[in-house]
Amino acid sequence: MPGRVRVTRESDSGRNQRFKDTRSGREMNRQEFVRKIETGEYPKYHTRVINGVRTPVSNPDGKERNNLG
Repeated sequence: MPGRVRVTRESDSGRNQRFKDTRSGREMNRQEFVRKIETGEYPKYHTRVINGVRTPVSNPDGKERNNLG
């Protein structure tokens, strides 16, 4: 089963900027998605600090199709 969240916009450098929850239809920017991950709303995702920016990432499960992207 594909991941619950899809990336809908990336920056020119490839940083994921906008996301869509495929179940609810909710669209979020990166900051909103990070907050929701950190409050436990999306337990299959976590955040990392990449180049000083909190960044959403999917939890590893060995399935390439479940990655954000």
